[in-house]
Amino acid sequence: MPKLYDCDISGSCYKIRLFLNILDVPYDAEPVDFVSKAHKTASYLALNPFGGIPIFEDGDLRLRDAQAILIYIARKYDKSGSWFPEDARSQGQIAQWLSTGGGEVMNAAGARLVKVLNYPLDLAKLQAGANRVFGIMDAHLAGREFLELGHPTIADIACFPYTALAGEGGIDLAPYPNVLAWIERMKRLPGFISMPGICKA
Repeated sequence: MPKLYDCDISGSCYKIRLFLNILDVPYDAEPVDFVSKAHKTASYLALNPFGGIPIFEDGDLRLRDAQAILIYIARKYDKSGSWFPEDARSQGQIAQWLSTGGGEVMNAAGARLVKVLNYPLDLAKLQAGANRVFGIMDAHLAGREFLELGHPTIADIACFPYTALAGEGGIDLAPYPNVLAWIERMKRLPGFISMPGICKA
């Protein structure tokens, strides 16, 4: 059975829990105490030298990075083939949002670390970066229900958690009605589960 090194307050870990639940894939969870910095201990760094969460193990395969894990799960466990289709065009369209979910959207994650866990980061800069990406996403979602292909893909899973958690970083999503509508659509997906800070629809 696959194993997820997990933290219930991590949006990056939640991406994986959410996708596994949507696909109805059973797995074992190994809790990682992020607040106590268990992900920086020698035993954890032996598994992932970058010291990040989550880690996903499946047989003899060990993967780090939430976006890479989403790709693997989609290709191995999505029988429909819709979450990360095989054609190059679709994969390119999705991959650009995987990059956004692990990149620019993480400004909102950083702002949340400042507001919730008192991390010594530049809050104003992080909030400005988050507002920039949410403005881009809002414009892109005008006339669209999901980020690409007209249906949910791992692009949406990658960008969803820290967008939905933006308020915990002091970021108001009210100026982005298309983003808010997309968040509500995501919450109505079959198999959707909540996490601290994100409730069901």
